[in-house]
Amino acid sequence: MRTGDQAAVAARVPGAAALGLLAPPGAAAVPATLFADAGWTARRLAVLGERYASGDRRVLATVWWYSASSVLLTPALAGLVTGLPLSARLADTTVSLLGGGTPVAATSSAPGADTAGELRETLAAVVDAVATAGEMRPRPLWAIAADSLANRLLALGRALGEEHRVTGLAAPLAAAVGAPLPGPRYVDVAGVRFTRRVSCCLLYRLPPEPLCTSCPRRPAAEREVLLEDTAARMR
Repeated sequence: MRTGDQAAVAARVPGAAALGLLAPPGAAAVPATLFADAGWTARRLAVLGERYASGDRRVLATVWWYSASSVLLTPALAGLVTGLPLSARLADTTVSLLGGGTPVAATSSAPGADTAGELRETLAAVVDAVATAGEMRPRPLWAIAADSLANRLLALGRALGEEHRVTGLAAPLAAAVGAPLPGPRYVDVAGVRFTRRVSCCLLYRLPPEPLCTSCPRRPAAEREVLLEDTAARMR
């Protein structure tokens, strides 16, 4: 296993650990191929259901994928923006899980050859498993993947101090991955860039969780006010 490739990428990204590019000490490491296993995913949803006292498989699968997709995408996206391509293939990836089974970091053990093609293969395999485990349609999960891609590139751009360059990679990358992945979108509010989400994580369906600030289910005017407030606190 080659760990030096991702270590070189992480060295170029300030705050790499917080972005999930460095495995935290004590976290359990599992092969990312498990994420394409519907049975394993169903067991993860059961654990999540116990935490939230919910048996709604569709909601649990959506919430699970919202966090898992961000973690799985991070190494390849970080490699892309730093010019040191990392493989997005599940077979080349290890995921670190917190005690409750929440994905927190991912490590790619090989250089990347075709970022868009590898992402297409990985997303298709995992979306299929999550849709099966959650007894739901795959299309909403592809929308979540688009938002995760946008969010990860935005976070990497902020860390590097190159928001516009890095977020500018989102649309062409998604187009190269191809349908059914929607095009990522951004919106600038009060001088701060945010992801303009095309998906809902459904976390609000697990009380006492509220609607997210940028949730597309919020009225547009309300969302704008909340984003303006967030922007003011970020400046």
